[in-house]
Amino acid sequence: MVRIDLKTLQDLEFPSVLQQIANFSITEPGNDRVLKIKPFKHTDKVTPELYRVKEFTASFESDSPIPNHDFEPIDKALQFLDIENSVLEISSFRKIKSVTETTKHLLKFFKKFEEFYIYLNRFSSKVDYNPVISEEIEKKIDRFGDVKNEASEELASIRRRLNQVKGQINSSFTKALNHYSQADYLDEIKETVVENRRVLAVKAMHRKKIRGSVLGNSRTGSIVYMEPQETLDFTNELSNLIYEEQEEIKRILKQLTEFVRPYKKLLKQYQNYLSKIDVLYAKAKYARTINGVLPILTDAKFLLLKDAYHPLLWIANKKRNEKTFPQTISLEPEKRIIVISGPNAGGKSITLKTVGLLQVMLQSGLLVPVDPLSEFSFFDRVLTDIGDNQSIENHLSTYSYRLKKMNQFLRKCNKNTLFLIDEFGTGSDPELGGALAETFLEVFYEREAFGIITTHYANLKVLASELPFAINANMQFDNRSLEPLYQLHLGEAGSSFTFEVAQKNGIPYSLINKAKKKIERGKVLSLIHI
Repeated sequence: MVRIDLKTLQDLEFPSVLQQIANFSITEPGNDRVLKIKPFKHTDKVTPELYRVKEFTASFESDSPIPNHDFEPIDKALQFLDIENSVLEISSFRKIKSVTETTKHLLKFFKKFEEFYIYLNRFSSKVDYNPVISEEIEKKIDRFGDVKNEASEELASIRRRLNQVKGQINSSFTKALNHYSQADYLDEIKETVVENRRVLAVKAMHRKKIRGSVLGNSRTGSIVYMEPQETLDFTNELSNLIYEEQEEIKRILKQLTEFVRPYKKLLKQYQNYLSKIDVLYAKAKYARTINGVLPILTDAKFLLLKDAYHPLLWIANKKRNEKTFPQTISLEPEKRIIVISGPNAGGKSITLKTVGLLQVMLQSGLLVPVDPLSEFSFFDRVLTDIGDNQSIENHLSTYSYRLKKMNQFLRKCNKNTLFLIDEFGTGSDPELGGALAETFLEVFYEREAFGIITTHYANLKVLASELPFAINANMQFDNRSLEPLYQLHLGEAGSSFTFEVAQKNGIPYSLINKAKKKIERGKVLSLIHI
């Protein structure tokens, strides 16, 4: 079982990658799921996921693109279905129908094109689709969100009478309007609307000459707004019919809710499926952004990263129109530990982080920005000690923290472990810290773990040259300009160019020369002289 802890993911800036991926999701549940992505606990689950993402990525350029998977969450509806005698609103039924129909279209699509979407179809075929939910909602509710007349005989009858009464209201009102207008009882505007009812605009002096109900008057009091008696009787009937209509709609929605209630688990499955499709979509979109590919996967413990890019750095540099330098690095049983040395700002840490980040990305089902001929295997653990680790809350010094970290490494490290340590051994007396770091490295080596460390310690470089299955490496610099070339060179340790870099940064030569003489007299430990 794979165990990669949260601190390792944070060290490798994996949450920042997830945030970038989440920006591509188009649904809330999908977004939430992306931000919770972690490396798969079982490596046999990783490969199918990688192929699903690869197929989704290919679909963007396909003549048969995957249909839209957007949907509105139905979580509230599912919660209501848990409550006895609850009744769902029309909006909830529309969302449920959308989820079921979207699921149906996707399942049908992947089945139809199963030759091209082998892994997506295999994943989709696990969904147990039942058309009755969508069909029943279709019978009751139209595409505009209104309950259909045919939803029940009673509703159809009520609405037929409603239409008749509305017609009678209009005809009776028109008749009264013409009659009282000819009698000159009405104001110039003749009619208006009060409380959603058509009313006559009666001259106040003629109010008693008209049979009907007063619904208001003008500000000046010169006009009285009246609903004629001929219309009033029909209006009252209309109010009763509207009430009956609403009661019948409530009964229909209750009946429909009871029909849907037993399918609650199925609906949850549909939403989970669509949420997962959204995660695959976001992963695929991100893969296109970083030129992510599916490398060669091998069961043997072997890593070969060809032209590998750090995705966060690549995206940041692209925004700044700056070049990102790819790295090529390999770890194999005969060369399973690499000790990288050289000046600061030469790219050592980025190289180390690139290896770690791409490893956890791949084991989380994400395509990675490498040459397609790169090779990856899976590790049960990825252990990291990267960055400024001083713990203010626990009042631990950097070195105390790192010792605790090394203790964890000693407990967990084995042949299925990838360890990544930046500035190994620093934070203490150089001679003592270097000796302890050397001892730790020997233990990791004996346990056949795979790893990369960066260091300035000479004794660690010596150890790497002596151990048969370890190797030194350095980040290359231009000897003249002292500018980093950002290229990893395997086989030899690097120089820190301490004095050369100091001179380039304006430190007086007299001080640099004085420092060199101190080294010659042995006043500075040779361990820090590279």
